[in-house]
Amino acid sequence: MAKGFVFRLVLLLLPLVSLQAAEPFTVHNVSGGLNQPWGLALVDQQWALVTEKPGNLVLVNLATGDKQRIYGVPIAKQVGQGGLLDIKLAPDFQQSRWVYFSYSKSVKGGVTTALARARWKGGLQLSELEELLVTNAVRRSTRHFGSRLAFDHRGYLYMTIGDRGHRKLAQDLSRHAGKVLRLNADGSVPKDNPFVGRKDVMAEIYTYGHRNPQGLAFDPVSQRMWLHEHGPRGGDEVNILKAGANYGWPLQTFGREYSGLAIKNAAPEDTVMPKWHWTPSIAPSGLAVYRGDAFPQWRGDLLVGALLGLGMVHLETTQEQVDEEQRFFEAFGQRIRTIEVGKGGEIYLLTDSSDGQLLRLDPVVTARSSSFRESIGRQ
Repeated sequence: MAKGFVFRLVLLLLPLVSLQAAEPFTVHNVSGGLNQPWGLALVDQQWALVTEKPGNLVLVNLATGDKQRIYGVPIAKQVGQGGLLDIKLAPDFQQSRWVYFSYSKSVKGGVTTALARARWKGGLQLSELEELLVTNAVRRSTRHFGSRLAFDHRGYLYMTIGDRGHRKLAQDLSRHAGKVLRLNADGSVPKDNPFVGRKDVMAEIYTYGHRNPQGLAFDPVSQRMWLHEHGPRGGDEVNILKAGANYGWPLQTFGREYSGLAIKNAAPEDTVMPKWHWTPSIAPSGLAVYRGDAFPQWRGDLLVGALLGLGMVHLETTQEQVDEEQRFFEAFGQRIRTIEVGKGGEIYLLTDSSDGQLLRLDPVVTARSSSFRESIGRQ
């Protein structure tokens, strides 16, 4: 039996060990009445910035739940899965005050994914708004904008772009669609990007072969950039980004056509296989690497929001491998769009709804868990 087939068979069987787990947390509603919230940036332990897909930026008081609208955001085209999407604070935000946004933008020929930044110096108005990149992922389709943002330890900005509903674009290196881009903080191209110097390739591309990545998170301890993406009917994937790598879509997938038929393509030998996959799909959105103190047993693990599963998934990791999963669906019963970890180790989530909520998870403290918390913490 071929080695590649055995490896794929093992990966196919792995998710079957997932369990619905008892919750080691309590869920608190921090704020409600959010209109399709999508991106979350935790400014400090008192304030958070939340993007709403229709085009609003909301300042939320984490203690009181009070909300105020901030003006001066990029003009987003709300259509289908598009709108004002992710938000990320610059690594040097306390000095520079730069806030980054991804959003869908109306352009000639359709809609595409774009990137902008503006300064927020407090108050209710952004300043110095500048558009950094308008991708060439232009389609009339209203699907698969990607749009997750993350910075790494060197200050590079990563941006996910979906295949825009046209799967062949994910393998086309002359197009941004179906890719993860890597940029300097000012939107320029890093000199060491993997395809710099090739005239037939967009220099912003860092990885390719993605369907619709809506989870992106950097682990400052291991210095790994984790990503997850939506499969078709099954085949949602978790990956670690490697410069220049091909992640297979649509040549390799554990998913099927929505009709139920198999997707038959021949994947190149160098296609990167996922660290984990969900078949059937959970429709993952939002990703965090946990490095806090409130849940020491989760240190170094991944937390994933589920739009289809209506909850949160905990993925236990060892180095570059995902070992098993725990599903926390009954505690929520809502579509989870985004997950972020607060400076105190608390976990914040956004629910995906026209009456969305900002939730906070706090640990359930018992005599036993308090006494043995440090002894069970994984570094």
